[in-house]
Amino acid sequence: MRKIIGIGGNLMFDTGGMFPGYARSYVNDDYVQAVKSAGAAPIILPVIEDREIVRRQLQNLDAVILSGGYDVDPQLFGEQPHKLLGDTLRERDVFDTLLIQEARQLGLPILGICRGLQILNVIGGGTLYQDCSEAQNSFVRHWQNHRPDQATHSISIEDDSILHDIFGSRTQVNSFHHMAIHKLAPGYRATAFAEDEIIEGIESISGSWVLAVQWHPEMMHRVSDRTLELFRLLVKKAG
Repeated sequence: MRKIIGIGGNLMFDTGGMFPGYARSYVNDDYVQAVKSAGAAPIILPVIEDREIVRRQLQNLDAVILSGGYDVDPQLFGEQPHKLLGDTLRERDVFDTLLIQEARQLGLPILGICRGLQILNVIGGGTLYQDCSEAQNSFVRHWQNHRPDQATHSISIEDDSILHDIFGSRTQVNSFHHMAIHKLAPGYRATAFAEDEIIEGIESISGSWVLAVQWHPEMMHRVSDRTLELFRLLVKKAG
């Protein structure tokens, strides 16, 4: 029987057409196809601000993916908005908080992607750079203007880590973010870094199994079997 992987959803709002401002629940299809290609059954979890409903949704799942999307509200980690902060969405912050708290309480494996890494760190007690330019040594371009499945910068990976088992000491990744981890949350270990020392991967060192990456493996899974292995590993850990 295929394991069931829940993919945390997002909200988009129509900017024109018949219903300006109309909200739509969605995830990018690459998440769905990556889970399917890894041998599991994908389920999209809509943005819900009700803990009881989120808990009930998770009780039917074997693992969770935290997807990318809006910037994380800096007030969640005690800061005022930076002038380079992008769009935030309170509903998404609330939903992801509930998703993380309930999934970890249930012991479900979690794979965080881009914003997923960032919100895991914030909910765990860490902080973020509101823009990579805030980091002292930042020089790598972390927002690429290339095809989504094209790798554009390298990362180094720590020995004795989950990512090292898949990719070895170095690999190339795609990049579509401008926020990044500043202070790492307790309970996590940073395991991958860009050349400018921006954290590209973390894993849990206590509690349930959590792996999170700053890049977008779902966009690369068709062109990189090693990248698809991230999703296969989540399926293996599921249930």
